[in-house]
Amino acid sequence: MSSPQYDVVIFGATSFVGQIIVRYFCEQFSTADAAEQVSWAIAGRSEAKLNEVKALMADKVDDIPTIVANADDLEAMRAMCEQTLVVMSTVGPYALYGDTLIQACVETGTDYCDLAGEIQWIKRMQDKYSEAALNSGARIVHSCGFDSIPSDMGVYYLQQQAKAKLGQVCSEVALRIKAASGGFSGGTFASMVNANDEMAADPELQALLEDSYAICPEDYPKQAKQHSILSHHYDENFASWSAPFMMAPINEPVVLRSNALSDYSYGKDFHYNEAILTAPGTGGKIAAVMVDKVMKIFVAATAMPLFKPLIMKIMPAPGEGPSPEAQAKGFYDIRFLGKTNDGQRIQTKLTGDRDPGYGSTAKIIAQSAVCLAKDISQQEKGGGFWTTATVFDQRLIDRLCQYAGLTFEVIDDD
Repeated sequence: MSSPQYDVVIFGATSFVGQIIVRYFCEQFSTADAAEQVSWAIAGRSEAKLNEVKALMADKVDDIPTIVANADDLEAMRAMCEQTLVVMSTVGPYALYGDTLIQACVETGTDYCDLAGEIQWIKRMQDKYSEAALNSGARIVHSCGFDSIPSDMGVYYLQQQAKAKLGQVCSEVALRIKAASGGFSGGTFASMVNANDEMAADPELQALLEDSYAICPEDYPKQAKQHSILSHHYDENFASWSAPFMMAPINEPVVLRSNALSDYSYGKDFHYNEAILTAPGTGGKIAAVMVDKVMKIFVAATAMPLFKPLIMKIMPAPGEGPSPEAQAKGFYDIRFLGKTNDGQRIQTKLTGDRDPGYGSTAKIIAQSAVCLAKDISQQEKGGGFWTTATVFDQRLIDRLCQYAGLTFEVIDDD
């Protein structure tokens, strides 16, 4: 078989986040003075819409190769996969549109990354295709956006620093969102609605989605009972009130899977949770209560037939999102606190320079795909269902800091 024509194919390039990714590729990899040359193409089901995207990018590049392929056409998916080292997919909800592409990647030995935050779907794909991916060499890497790279790579970074500075890893790590600005992703909302629909049809899914170990290997020891933040409370470790973080049910299982796949590099008694910080004092308590209640009402309403249509009208639809100016004004500031078994502590800080759901996510997944294609061969890391922390290691952190507007640093433990 001849070598693939492209390093990366962006499947779903006509979606809102897909177009942001395409513009980033144009600016980052296709100019004469680009720091790195990457061969890439865009793909989607509509040739007309792909041509519209090309026209929008005409100020950046003269031409962009296109591949017309429908997500439910296995032969088209195989043909697309055979042309590239890595397929990056933004076509969600993945539980509705992602199965065929995973099958094609696994069958052709093509690497894959996506923005999936649908734990129930990730679990199904792992169960169905893990052995085949191992045999074919395909590296399948889910959750390569704001969900869950800041969490997964943030914990990885903290643990590397803990080993260097404290001489051991941390058995407990807490992630806290200190500050963030940016809109809620329409694609994330659509995936949430679809998960609720699946739970209505199969009530057993509720238990899966509440299990922090849901995507860990079956033989992973679960004696370390996880303590997810399910209600507002005063957080002594951060001297602040805090509230549940809506993305924690996605991120926490990913981090625990990283521990499992890395032969328990964080320890078999590792504990991890996520939350949002508000502030100390009465004002912080009121804010934490409000965040807690609003989130729970919102999640419940999306599952109720009476309120679901109203929520659908209020929330952005897939394909909708903030202006470039709004994306540029967005940001996030995340803190991690690690504790060792003997009581030592370390605190780290991770920041992003765009809104989490769109601008930053686009840059993060772009660098993830290129890292997979350029930096880490299938001979070094073989086929299977990897997490970002276990397949990318420090090389992705370096890319994110240099090209994607993220920072990772150790800070004083206040």
